[in-house]
Amino acid sequence: MSSATPFRLPLAGVLRLGRPSDIWFKPALSVVASVAPPNLILLALGRLDLAMYTMAGSLCALYAHNRPYAARARVLVWVVLGMVAGVATALVTASLTSDAVVLVTVGALLAAVQKTLCDATRVGPPANVVLTFISSASLFAPQTLGQVPGHVGLALATGAWSWLVGMAPGLLRPHGPERRATAQALNATAAYADTHGTGDGHARARAASAAAIHAAWQSLLSAGARQDPTRRALERLLVRAEVALAAPADADPARLRAWAGELRGGRRTLRLDIPGEDAGELLGVDTERAQPRPSLRHRLAPLAPIAARTAIGCALAGYASLALGVGRPYWALVTAASLYQANVTLTWHRGVQRVVGNLVGVLAFAVLAPLAHLNAVALVLCCVALNFGAEALIGRNYWLGSVCVTPMALLITEFARFQDPATLATDRIVDTLIGALVGFVAAIAVTNRRAGDRLEHALTAAERARENAARLLAEPHPAPRALDDARRALAAALVDLRATADAASGEWWQRALPEDRVVLAEQAGHRTLAATVRRQGLAPRQQGSGTTTEDIRP
Repeated sequence: MSSATPFRLPLAGVLRLGRPSDIWFKPALSVVASVAPPNLILLALGRLDLAMYTMAGSLCALYAHNRPYAARARVLVWVVLGMVAGVATALVTASLTSDAVVLVTVGALLAAVQKTLCDATRVGPPANVVLTFISSASLFAPQTLGQVPGHVGLALATGAWSWLVGMAPGLLRPHGPERRATAQALNATAAYADTHGTGDGHARARAASAAAIHAAWQSLLSAGARQDPTRRALERLLVRAEVALAAPADADPARLRAWAGELRGGRRTLRLDIPGEDAGELLGVDTERAQPRPSLRHRLAPLAPIAARTAIGCALAGYASLALGVGRPYWALVTAASLYQANVTLTWHRGVQRVVGNLVGVLAFAVLAPLAHLNAVALVLCCVALNFGAEALIGRNYWLGSVCVTPMALLITEFARFQDPATLATDRIVDTLIGALVGFVAAIAVTNRRAGDRLEHALTAAERARENAARLLAEPHPAPRALDDARRALAAALVDLRATADAASGEWWQRALPEDRVVLAEQAGHRTLAATVRRQGLAPRQQGSGTTTEDIRP
């Protein structure tokens, strides 16, 4: 049993730039295609003051780029409806009251709901931040009740346009997202195979490989039940990745990477030499596809502490901004909302990134403001360019994307009329500091002791899944479908255990975590996982070995 989680504020690597996302250009180009036409139409009509409402729908194009198109169609509908619902609530509230305290309170409650629903449904990136930015800004837009239907209609219309923009690439590469997810799983497994299962960093590489394989399976399963040659090839490649995960010393990393390269290529038809034509490899796929997903209520329950942090932190940040007389308290509210991650340590990281990015972004605004103030056309083009830059850079590190997001948010406030750049910049700096400080204090004050409970549940689930697989391995002739089901259930449980342990380890003010038990459960689970793969004949047996008690013992 480890000691209690230490109280630390780590800075190492917080601002380090990573590799850009493989598809960084997709959300970047999509948001340009979604934002530019409505803004240019409003410009031609002389109604740029309505751009905030069209931006609400246009920014929905940022979502679901990692989802298969069948799943993306559903997710984008819900994102658009969620965005419109938030805007409608904010506009109705703004039309009924001008009390800033009430508006901040409603904004904080909306932020908590948006954060909780996005986390529960795993919608993102950019998750709740864009939704909160739009709904919070709408709360402080002068409004009458009669104007609300028209403004909500603009958001809904541009949301429909965003849906079309998001779905359009499927006409050229209908299996693009699934192919990318499978390629990532193959590359991650190749990296693990390079360690032969025993080299430096093998445990981290194994966890990354298992998570990538699980994510790729989820991608395929979310695409629906329709089968075709490409879909079947992707499923068989994931089985090859599972085999390599179970027997890294026998895997060929070069071959795994070659398959991944083929998947990333531009050809619609795959030409792959995949060993193992036995349909029994995929026995568990149909079973897993038919399993019911946990209910939304079940997924929401563990998120209560995060929801409380968001509501309290956003409200206090907005109240503090009002107390200091800053004209746009929703900026402080949105800053607080953007901080909250899976645990306090990650929330601290995001706070540092947010502050640094916003401060540099204010400097960028000071440079761009004279150009944007030349005329309305320059203003619109600057905002479109910043939209592209934000999505192109944010994958490398959140702070780098914020360098573009900050001046864009400042320029959007000038669509109705040009304002004094110095005043805007000062307000943004003050609200950023208030939001980050108050939001982080709320994260510390609202403890999440459920993180330890979730880890206990994940440990129990992983141990039970391992015991079930070990029981089947001990039988002389286990049913192939039952063994395959047990293998997939154990793999999913191990992925969930690692993710839950990582989240719990970054949470403060909680009881000691069973770190030793987690390590032992992972080691035993992966040994049993490898034994099931060998028992199914998917991987070569080690010379002179069968299934031994070493393979299945805890």
